[in-house]
Parts: sequence; structure tokens; C-alpha cells
Amino acid sequence: MTDENDTAGLPGRLRLKRVAIDTYRENVAYMHRECAIYRAEGFQALSKIEISRDGKKILAVLNVVDDSHIVTPEQLGLSEQAFDQLGLPADDPVRVAHAEPPRSMDYVRRKLAGETLGQNEFTSIVTDIAESRYSKTEMAAFLVASGQSGFDRDEVLYLTRAMFETGDRLDWSESLVVDKHCIGGIPGNRTSMLVTPIVAAHGMLIPKTSSRAITSPAGTADTMEVLANVELSPEQMQKVVQQQRACLAWGGTARLAPVDDMLISVERPLEIDSVGQMVASILAKKMAAGSTHLLIDIPVGPTAKVRSMHQALQLRKLFEYVGDQLGLYLEVMITDGKQPVGRGIGPVLEARDVMQVLHNDPEAPEDLRQKSLQLAGRIIEFDPDVRGGQGYRIARDILESGRALEKMQQIIEAQGASPHRYRPGSLVHEVTAPVSGSVTAIDNFQLAKIARRAGAPMDKGAGVELLVKLDEQVSRGQVLYRIYAEFAQDFRFACEFSSHHSGYTLSGEDCPACAADSGE
Repeated sequence: MTDENDTAGLPGRLRLKRVAIDTYRENVAYMHRECAIYRAEGFQALSKIEISRDGKKILAVLNVVDDSHIVTPEQLGLSEQAFDQLGLPADDPVRVAHAEPPRSMDYVRRKLAGETLGQNEFTSIVTDIAESRYSKTEMAAFLVASGQSGFDRDEVLYLTRAMFETGDRLDWSESLVVDKHCIGGIPGNRTSMLVTPIVAAHGMLIPKTSSRAITSPAGTADTMEVLANVELSPEQMQKVVQQQRACLAWGGTARLAPVDDMLISVERPLEIDSVGQMVASILAKKMAAGSTHLLIDIPVGPTAKVRSMHQALQLRKLFEYVGDQLGLYLEVMITDGKQPVGRGIGPVLEARDVMQVLHNDPEAPEDLRQKSLQLAGRIIEFDPDVRGGQGYRIARDILESGRALEKMQQIIEAQGASPHRYRPGSLVHEVTAPVSGSVTAIDNFQLAKIARRAGAPMDKGAGVELLVKLDEQVSRGQVLYRIYAEFAQDFRFACEFSSHHSGYTLSGEDCPACAADSGE
């Protein structure tokens, strides 16, 4: 057996080293500039390399370093994700070679040129992404092509099918597995954390897997993480669902449609969220999670993702077409998206709203309560034993009786309660009304950006707490909302941003939120 410390007689081999850097869903390798293999093979920084030994193989993006404290000329460093994926111990000798360029990039270039792609092309692209053959730059090219050229309905179907077929799939061995999803764009719209325990308390199976935020101040997974562990392995998720008939987990750790999470890691910093990619992302995750019946929430409003009823109806048809082709029973609810739902925007503040509703607190936000009951009621009517029109009443009774709260507490315990006691950020700024009048518009997008600048969702306690909603009367100097932050720099960014446009329009003022074709 070859001595692991002796790589001189092993051409093209270097000793493996774990480099403690989180590269967030991208395999990255580190090679010293003075490495003999680096010079002999003509590697270049940011090129793709193949790392292998004894049948194990991964692809990684190469970074070249000059500091021997990171790697020596005889070592190959791997980022945390790449090291775990390769699954070999440190100091093992590995072979390094040029990676073959992904052939499917030809299809991406064709899409950039405006061509329509078929199932085989999408399967090839998604497979290459799943096998880490794409760098983040190449994934960005695919996302730009998706947004620039757009997808027709069949292309959305092909992408959805390719995405859920390249990951694990859950089988619950039941004929009725329900779920719900909102397309996003409305801050504070944390209905899933209420719908799930209500529906599970009714006895229906609802394994809720959610994404983290892409362009919003919080996703369901970010908010649920305030209360419980959301990073469940497939085995943990199965156990929780078997016990509680539900879970509220992040889909990433369950390897459900993993390409979706890889693309989201690129979408997030670019703030890209194209319609075709969004539909494929949602439906691929739901199919992979074993859902048979799905309710989609499409909010419509001047500053929502969908700004007209015409767009909403088109999107509904697209969801229904793809769902039908994949054998998924799907219904769509078009809801009011003119303003944020609830009072909190940001993980801690949204979690507080949810728990107030579950506790039947008189101070709980009524709009969040009512919308959650309507959605839960519609899902309960998927139950063949429930007559149409009875779902809302059943959902309301479950909430008011305390059964929903009890179920939520059981889910939290089963997933593992969070060891941290998160609180709103310690830095607080109040935004006040410049004049007296009625609130005529609230800009969802602007308030979401303020919350993100304050540090949400990375800082759980950061965000915005709304004190005034649409059509309410305010006096000059009255507090409209509070900004919470944990770090001074984030706090300054959020306060400065809110000073240019608060996100509120009062009667008699110009309405930036309602301007024609106002861009996000």
C-alpha cells in the first residue's frame, strides 16, 4: 500500500486537505501556485477540475493560492461541501485532472439565443448541474437565459420533470398527501406555519417542505428555524411525519430536487426570480416531497410579484397545466396582495405573529388569521369526507379549540426545539408619518428591502414591525413601523433606505407604489 505522505511516485496526485470555508453549494478546490501539477497540467484559476480516488469522484472549481498556510504545493484543499461530498479522509492521495466541459452548455447558449428546448436538453442541463459540472457563472447564464427568453408551458414542464427526477423522492404510501405554497412577494405572509398544524390536527398528512428566502426577508424555513430545527435528514423527516402527520422543514437537507437549491444559491445574490423557474421550482419540490394534492396561493397587488388579475389567471393556467401533466391535483387561490400580511417582516417578528394566532391572542394580526383559515379550509376540503364549503368552519374550530397550538408544539418537539431564544434586534428606529391622513398604499417590495437591509433573514431578529395598515387614519408624527437590527452597519443602511421612501403613501401624497410599471 502506498504511503499517504509520499506522493512523489504518484503522478497527478496530491494529498487531500480540508479547508474550513463554506462555499455555499459550490464545490471549490484550492491548489498552490507552486504546485508541480498546477504548472504541468496548465490549470487556470476558476477552471473545473476532476478529483478522484478508488472510484470516488467529484468536480470542483479551482482557486489558486499563494499562501502555504492554506495549502502547500503538495496538497489539494477542498471546501467544506466538496470535502464532505468526496468522502475521503484528510491526507489521502487523490488524482487531479482537467474536467470535461459540460456538453449541455450548448443548450444554454441556444436558449440565450431564443431557441425552444426539449425534454432531453433540459434533462441534460439539470443532470450536469446536479453533478456539479456547472460553475455558478454557468448556472447564472442558465438563469439569465430562463428570464431573458422565457419558457413556454412545455419547457416549464420539461424543467420541472428534470428537476424532481434528479433528486430523492419521498413515498408516504398514502393516497392523499397535501401541501400548500405561496409564490411569495408578500412580506409577513407566514400562513404555512398556521395551515400545517391546523390541517395535521384534522388528521391529514402534510409534510411541509419549504425553501429559505431568495429575495424576501424570510422564507417559511427561516421563520420556523426560530422555533425548531428545520434541517432534517430524509430519515428524520419520515420519523417526524409518521409521529405528527406533519413537519415544517427545509427542503434542502432532504435532497428533494437538489438542483433547485443549487440554482437558488445563485438566484439569491442576483435577485432573479423568473416565472418559469419559479413554477418549476415549486412543483419539482412538491412532487419530490410526495404530494398528491397541492394548493397554490397567488397574491395580486400593485407591488406584489403578480400585479394584475390577467397575470394571475395566466400563471394559474401554467400551474394547472404542469400539475395536470405530472399527475398532481392542484388548485389555485388568488388572494389580496396589496399589503404585507400580519405585522412582522423578518423571522423573529413573523414567528411572533404566528404564535399569537395559535394562542388565540386578542392582539394577534387578524389578516394573517383569516387568510390562514381560508387556505387551511380549502385544503381540508381535499378530504373526501368533508363537504364543500365546510372547510373554513372546521379549520376555525381546530384553531379556536387550541388543537392547532397543541399540534404545533408537538411538531416543534419532534423536530427539536431551537436552543436559542431569539429576540427582535436591539437597535430600533421608528419611521413616522410626515403628514396626517389615510394610508392609501403600502409598498411590499420597499418594506421587504428595508427589512433585508436591516439584516433579515440572516439575522433572525432583524426586520420591520408594522403598526399601521391600509386605509387607517394617522396623525403627523405617528409611528408607521419600527426597524429592528442587530448590527450598526445594517441598521444604518436600513434607516437611510427608509428615509428615501418609507414604503407608505398617505392621502394627498404622490404614490410611488402605484406608479405605472413600477419596477422591483
